[in-house]
Amino acid sequence: MENSRERDRDRDKNDGFIEKLVKLNRVSKVVKGGKHPSFAALVVVGDQKGKVGYGFGKSNDVTEAIRKASDRARAHLVSVPQKNEVPMIPHEIIGNYKSASVLLRPAVPGTGVIAGGAVRAVCDAAGIKDVLSKSLGSKNSINTVKATFDALEHLLDGKALAKARGKKSLAELWG
Repeated sequence: MENSRERDRDRDKNDGFIEKLVKLNRVSKVVKGGKHPSFAALVVVGDQKGKVGYGFGKSNDVTEAIRKASDRARAHLVSVPQKNEVPMIPHEIIGNYKSASVLLRPAVPGTGVIAGGAVRAVCDAAGIKDVLSKSLGSKNSINTVKATFDALEHLLDGKALAKARGKKSLAELWG
């Protein structure tokens, strides 16, 4: 059972996409009249059917920052390879962005999502059910999400992977 804090962060709009708020950061700028607060939001959006995107938005208002991030995430979606209409990780891959690295490894069905905060949000939004992951290097949520997307963008689909391994068909690869 998920707690109410997670439930509040996961918004489901009518378009079939779910939003996951990964990070909300309150920043303030010191000006002549005092401190001027603003907010920065990192949001992951996905349809849980293999499409996922992330966005970063800044504003003086929390809801406006989240809305901007959500709009940017919907504009930049990537596709995850699928097997039998279910998104999955076909092979091990490491994604890098600056000093953050994310290792994604396929897992046996029933394993679940073994991942930390930012990587888990991306996998849940994409609909990936079984994956093992390890975040290496930077702990920064923004860089970790970008490294995860780098890994997802470089995944080979099943047919390309079978061809690369010298298999004649997809059935021969997956058994």
